[in-house]
Amino acid sequence: MTKLTVSRYSTPAVALHWLLALLITGTFALGLYMADLPVSPTRLKLYSWHKWAGVVVLALSAVRLLVRLRSARPHDMHMPAWQRAAAHGTHHALYLLFFAVPLVGWAYSSAAGFPVVLFGVLPLPDFVPVDKALAALLKPWHKGLAFALGALVLLHLAAVLKHQLIDRDGLLARMSLGRA
Repeated sequence: MTKLTVSRYSTPAVALHWLLALLITGTFALGLYMADLPVSPTRLKLYSWHKWAGVVVLALSAVRLLVRLRSARPHDMHMPAWQRAAAHGTHHALYLLFFAVPLVGWAYSSAAGFPVVLFGVLPLPDFVPVDKALAALLKPWHKGLAFALGALVLLHLAAVLKHQLIDRDGLLARMSLGRA
């Protein structure tokens, strides 16, 4: 049996990559902005939006993982083994954080007694029971995991720039929008 070889990711994989990139970046920026706002209706609205975005990121991450597992991936680039290992490790960590950040955020919100009501109309079940001590434990974990995700995204971007500007190996074309 021969292995299917492709030169780029599938259209659904590319679309999910860029959609999640925008959502995660926006959700992270919103989290940074809203965290230091004084208690107000605006802050409460932004927290709701942040939670909605987190749930959407969680759902789309599940779809993305399924697409990734079912779709043929482009061949590995000709690069040293340590770079391939670093790329695979970074991608595994990114996927882990795509799930961990929103799940810990949802658990924090539930433990703090603030339910998640998706788009203001669909109440989601509490992830954990109300427990102020647990909420105090989970809050820094959500923040720390979000910053770890942000750092890995920056590392990913740096690697892409290195491949595009220094190596000029066409790696970015594998995940480009449109046809190759």
